[in-house]
Amino acid sequence: MKVEQLFTGCLAEMAYYIESNGEAAIIDPLRETEPYLRMAEADDAKIKYIFLTHFHADFVSGQYDLAQKTGAKIVFGPHATADYDIYNGKDGEEFSIGGGKITLLHTPGHTMESSSYLITDEEGNTPYVCTGDCLFIGDVGRPDLAVKQGSVTERDLASLLFDSLRNKIMTLPDDIIIYPNHGAGSACGKNMSKETFDTLGNQKKTNYALRADMTREEFIEEVTTGLVPPPQYFPNNVRMNKSVNTSIDDILHKGTTPLDPATFKDMSEQKDILVIDTRSKQAYTEEGTVPGAWYIGIDGSFAPWVGALIKDINQKIIFIADDELRVNEIVTRFSRVGYDNTLGYLNGGIKDWLAHGYEVDEIGSMSAIEFAKRLSNNTMDKPVDVRKESEYLSEHVEGVENFPLDFIHENFAEIDADKEYFLHCASGYRSLVASSIFKANGVKNVTDVRGGFKALKETEAPLSDYVCPTTLL
Repeated sequence: MKVEQLFTGCLAEMAYYIESNGEAAIIDPLRETEPYLRMAEADDAKIKYIFLTHFHADFVSGQYDLAQKTGAKIVFGPHATADYDIYNGKDGEEFSIGGGKITLLHTPGHTMESSSYLITDEEGNTPYVCTGDCLFIGDVGRPDLAVKQGSVTERDLASLLFDSLRNKIMTLPDDIIIYPNHGAGSACGKNMSKETFDTLGNQKKTNYALRADMTREEFIEEVTTGLVPPPQYFPNNVRMNKSVNTSIDDILHKGTTPLDPATFKDMSEQKDILVIDTRSKQAYTEEGTVPGAWYIGIDGSFAPWVGALIKDINQKIIFIADDELRVNEIVTRFSRVGYDNTLGYLNGGIKDWLAHGYEVDEIGSMSAIEFAKRLSNNTMDKPVDVRKESEYLSEHVEGVENFPLDFIHENFAEIDADKEYFLHCASGYRSLVASSIFKANGVKNVTDVRGGFKALKETEAPLSDYVCPTTLL
């Protein structure tokens, strides 16, 4: 039996391809269908089942389109309902795949329908269990995403998760490999490891939530403490995962439309259209950008920041790319988090934009050494750290205020457009995103600190390792 983990870095998401004797199954597929179709074709296999561990909140999964193209049966656990045909598997139900089988283990807690899938190979061995968002490496799924007002509480879900782990997962052999749906960087947990798999035995030793002597109340307190609000796009993605959405093929066809500079300019000036600059940090800083554009670089945590910062899931979007060969990828990555209304890209890029004589917006750039000097000389207006509050509280540069990118829209009224702002984050990605939004919202003078806090720690800038939270700016 072939079992392949398919890791997608920008979402910290793992899908799974399983094949035996000409039959295949996919667990938690992404929106795009072609990779799975190619894998099955290479194995001369037919995709028989598409298994979902739950209705995902952090990405739009591709079960409907994949089922339409393959005739595969979509399988969810108990309690799942959708606007398309699904099969509700029962706890302990077995599904044959070639000479092996996949057994559904109902493991509620992250959500009510949440299920894990035990894989049995042709020899009757059980080498893997795909745990979805029930059990991660180093963590467990957060129990607050499927809360229903007046009905299920996060404490109720945490209690169910306690039972699921102890009665369904921890009873499996210690040498079984845990294959989760997410890793570090996902907002579906709070303490996930960068590792993408591990043995159950090792997780029992190292995962705080699997401590053998942990009581139910201790577990509930542990998994419900310290949860930050989920990104605003999560409910939209859950809704989309229960619905029939625009075909990924249609999204790609529309979104990859080349727009000449004149057309792009006209569209960029329309109030209902947002320009996203997806280029490298260097290109964005050195060449400038289309006035009003937001920077969200494709080589960073692109999809999660798109979802966190663009409030309207139906927002009309046009974009700028470094390389026209990546246009298809960019549209795909917008659609992974449900932003399906991409209308095209700047044909010829910024070079053609400039060749037409059009103006660009520019962000200032400053080295960490220069920042430290000006800070010590008290010659800068507004030095700002845009990292998360928890990062800032852990360690920061003295005299620098915290303005987290995560809540930039909610707190923007605190910004004085007439002041000059000097922004840094951890390494330089988030500060450019924030700088671009400052600029697009009328702040004339914005400077990015190259290398971020990592570079600042190598200077003589004074550091503080703790500060009590205060009103920002």
